Amino acid sequence: MRSRTPPDLAGRCPRCYLPTRLCLCAQVPQLDTRTEFLVIRHNKEKEKSTNTVRVAALALVRCQVLTYGAPGERFDASVLESPDTWLLFPDTQPPEPQAPPPKRLIVLDGNWGQARRMVQRLPALRKMPGLALPPPPPNTRRLRRPPNPDGMSTLEAMAGAVALLEGEELARQLYALHELMIDRVMESRGRLG
Repeated sequence: MRSRTPPDLAGRCPRCYLPTRLCLCAQVPQLDTRTEFLVIRHNKEKEKSTNTVRVAALALVRCQVLTYGAPGERFDASVLESPDTWLLFPDTQPPEPQAPPPKRLIVLDGNWGQARRMVQRLPALRKMPGLALPPPPPNTRRLRRPPNPDGMSTLEAMAGAVALLEGEELARQLYALHELMIDRVMESRGRLG
């Protein structure tokens, strides 16, 4: 698969996984949000150079990334059990009217099928109030083609959540970071320059 990164990271930044000459780490803002982000990343996303959560975690001070579905490893679902936690996912139960914003947001990172299976296999996720986002504009740039027009990268979804929960100013910085990542990945593939 073309977005898979070599295990030894030869010629790549160990933080952003982009080719060293295109490393974007120096341009990553440090954003301290009120909301804590817990990302459950599917194992098959972990080594992809187009995985946007890696960059989101560099930018968001209060972001933790855990891996789900690693061969031979059992996921500790107890980390999901916390009060004032919501799930960022389209098909979730809405929060109670007048509910305060979440202190923690669970974000699933994987393709559409992987994310759906995580919701099915982790019952705690189905019990959480959810945050659903409006669809992105139809002309939004993509690193990967989503299976449906409402799909978006995980970094975009996190930026959308930040916009709803904490305001556009912080979200703009994440959206700009997403655009920069697209530019750098495309340049690494010889499509910009």
